[in-house]
Amino acid sequence: MIKIIGTNKKAFHEYHITEKYEAGLELRGTEVKSLRAGNVRMSEAYAWPKDDELYLNNMYIGEFKQGNIHNHNPTRERKLLLHKKEILKLTAKAQEKGLNIVPLKIYFKNSWVKVELGLGKGKKMHDKRETIKKRDMEREHQRDYKVKG
Repeated sequence: MIKIIGTNKKAFHEYHITEKYEAGLELRGTEVKSLRAGNVRMSEAYAWPKDDELYLNNMYIGEFKQGNIHNHNPTRERKLLLHKKEILKLTAKAQEKGLNIVPLKIYFKNSWVKVELGLGKGKKMHDKRETIKKRDMEREHQRDYKVKG
């Protein structure tokens, strides 16, 4: 059973997403409790290789309200749990082709916290405008279809 906690809508606006991967996330107890409350923001988050591992940076998981002095730092680095081959493939593609590794959504899969990562190439300003035009045209088309139907 999958329960989506948060999505990164900004990633689809800023990047052309070519591939998607699913990764686990190493968290502390108060972070999981805060995620269950839906207290997450991932618009500025990105993944970065460090010592043959991938880490997720700048993902904000708010402090747990009922936490104590052992509460977590909201923007700390979090280790991504992937197979070694996947890590090597992701880092090679990111360095070779100038792609970025960005989180697309975070969700619970059964009782595990998972992150969907995307390999994305940054969009230029004219690409962003084109995406907005397509989305608006599709929305108008759906509206016309509802009215006629």
